[in-house]
Amino acid sequence: MRLAIITEYDGTDFVGFQSQVNGRAVADVLGKAASELYKQDIKVVGCSRTDAGVHARGHLSHMDVPFEIPEDKIPLAMNAILPDDVAVVRAFYVDGDFSARFSNYGKRYIYRVYFGRVRHPLYSRYAYFDSYDLDIDKMRRAAEYFAGEHDFEAFCAAGSTADNYVRRIFAVTVRESREDPRLIEIEVAGEAFLYNMVRIIAGTLVEVGEGKISPDEVGGIIDSKDRKRAGRTLPPEGLTLEEVFLEPVK
Repeated sequence: MRLAIITEYDGTDFVGFQSQVNGRAVADVLGKAASELYKQDIKVVGCSRTDAGVHARGHLSHMDVPFEIPEDKIPLAMNAILPDDVAVVRAFYVDGDFSARFSNYGKRYIYRVYFGRVRHPLYSRYAYFDSYDLDIDKMRRAAEYFAGEHDFEAFCAAGSTADNYVRRIFAVTVRESREDPRLIEIEVAGEAFLYNMVRIIAGTLVEVGEGKISPDEVGGIIDSKDRKRAGRTLPPEGLTLEEVFLEPVK
């Protein structure tokens, strides 16, 4: 039988979700815990790789298990085995042809930026620090250009294996966090993403906020398909996979 799980993890001490030759991967940690619980080798398949240092609040995976445990008991059983920086928050049984990678309808990410003259150590694991006084209104205006289906080659990092750069973005929004007005949340929701795409979108919006790029330039940057014209790739610690859509997005 096939089981889907939603996991939350702090990506700081992981090399990413996917198994690596060297380094601690989320998939390996989950697989080890599941194998111990079910007393046989269990392989965990994730919806996305997530890079080293990237966090998740709602990462989707699936695995084939040999016997049934009540859905509400699985998180408790898994979390008793898992280390403190990863937890199963939900588990549910799915059809045998369900794929965490191919049966979802998109993802929602948030990139967090803390700005000010003095860095904030309590945010350092989960937000990028920027010493500029960012103009949030300009960032919001620029964010509107990303919605829709576009060729996002300008927002794809070198090393990508993609042969098609067209992706559909549902929305990009910029807001102040309820926790702190200097903590900005850049939310990006879409069907699929290119390599480092969200971090480059966030980097472009930050450069708009810094005054280095005009909000009205963003449409032209998208159309140019030129990576050199877009903003910098922000580091991984500010990025969190918040949600994987299990239903079509209207």
